[in-house]
Order: sequence, then structure tokens, then C-alpha cells
Amino acid sequence: MRKGSRRGKIGRAGRSSRAGAANPGKRSHRARTADPAPAPVRLQKYISQAGVASRRQAERLMLEGRVLVNGKSAVEMGVKVTPGLDTVLLDGRIVEPARTRWIVFHKPSGVLCTRTDPHGGQTVYRLLPEWAKGLRYVGRLDRDTSGLLLLTNDGDTAAALAHPRGQVEREYVVRVAGPVTARDLRALRRGVELEDGFTRPRRVRRVPLDADGWGVMLVLTEGRKREVRRLLKAVGHPVLTLSRTRFGPFRLGGLACGGWRPAHPGELADARSMVRGGNRVRRGTAKGGRRV
Repeated sequence: MRKGSRRGKIGRAGRSSRAGAANPGKRSHRARTADPAPAPVRLQKYISQAGVASRRQAERLMLEGRVLVNGKSAVEMGVKVTPGLDTVLLDGRIVEPARTRWIVFHKPSGVLCTRTDPHGGQTVYRLLPEWAKGLRYVGRLDRDTSGLLLLTNDGDTAAALAHPRGQVEREYVVRVAGPVTARDLRALRRGVELEDGFTRPRRVRRVPLDADGWGVMLVLTEGRKREVRRLLKAVGHPVLTLSRTRFGPFRLGGLACGGWRPAHPGELADARSMVRGGNRVRRGTAKGGRRV
């Protein structure tokens, strides 16, 4: 593919972003020496992870004959490529393998976890850099929930973190209607029978929010749909505001609402260690799930 190598390159958008932490080259060298050889992936996934197009768009590009693999037209949906070994061209330009990205985003309330909304609603991808459109969110939040949202192109680790059987901790801070009493806390700690089964927070405590009163901090491990809201409503405290403050080893901290940051190396190391270790969760770390 010497001829193709002289063409332009696409993919790895955002390489010049200054949002990353210091010494990116040094960290990437350590990752290359520690990680196993890249496994083959479906061509449409490779193109999507490079940030060039969505998987569906990539399939259309393939069918139109605009994608070449090692100089040959790739129109079959089952074609696989090995990042770093195979050469992929789109309209004569090289599609470079995507480097792994993880970002922590402070999702505002009123923003949707979706790529597009037919009704014109604000989406998380409209608040992020253009290159982040190639990332997938991990453990979505509903429109009225704010807080920590992870986005990545590391599909395997993301899936392991989000799977319910991992019993991954997610921490939420909730403002509720009415004062929270010791009796309410005992009821939550005993657990509640919801319409889709019994649920019990791993930890519950009352927390001061501001001069207007107190709220509740809960740690859950399942991630059922709107679980936090249903749980608190069942004990007589409808949710007024809800924010996720921790997801596995990833913490929201002082990140401004609507802002984002790269995941810290220590957070990523802890997350991958959890996955390799069968998702054992130490106190003070957690992992993600479905919308709440």
C-alpha cells in the first residue's frame, strides 16, 4: 500500500487538543508495551471508532464501494481488519486506527444522552468537541438527571463496566421533597420491592446540600431504569434533583456543569483492573449501568 500511504489521512480527530494530561507520549508508550496485540475488528466498527462516520454510515460507505482494505474493495459486512496492520482507505484517504479515548463529562439537566433528537432537543454530543462524536456513552442518564457521564471508544472495557452482573457502584446525590428522617434511611437500607423486583442500595446516608436543607447520597450497583427515582418515591420522597457524582473510579469532583476532562491515568488503571479482576469493587470505587 505504498501508493495509499502518500494519500491524506483521516481519523484520530482531535489529536492537537490540549485537553489531555501532560506527557501523552510517555503514557502511550507504556500502554503499547503492556497491552496485547490488537485484535481484528469489523470494518464498520474500525471506521466508527476512528471518528470518521457512525457504524451505519460506514456500512453505507462500504456498499457504495468507497472503502478499500489493502487495496481491495470491501463491500461485505463481515470484513474484519487488524488496527495497525491493515490499510483502510476511504475515498482514497487513509483511515487511521483510533487511539483509545476516555472522557468524563458533567452532563447538565435537560440534555439528552443520544446522538440526534428528532424533536430538536439538546444532546450531549452538541456540547462536546467534534472528535468526541466517535465516542459512546457508558451508563446513560435520563434527560432530567445531571452529573458524571463517561464517554469512550474502548467498547470492551465500557461493556464490562456497564454490565449489571459486575455489581458496579454508582453514586448519586439527590434532593428530595420533604425532610429525610432516620426512619426513611432505615427503610432504604432494608430495601424496597419495585415493580421489576427487589432493590437495596449498597450505602445510604443523609448529606447537607445547602442552606435550604439536606439530601440523600445513595450507592447502587444494578442500574435499572430510573431506579433512584422509583426507589425514593416508594419511601415517600419524590426526587427534585438528581446527580451522579461517581462511576467506578471516575469522580465528578469540581468539574463545571457542561464541562469535560480526559480520564486520569489512575482512573483508567483502576477501571481496567476491575474488569480483569472480575469486577471486584473496592470501597471508594465504582462502575456504571443504565439510565436512572
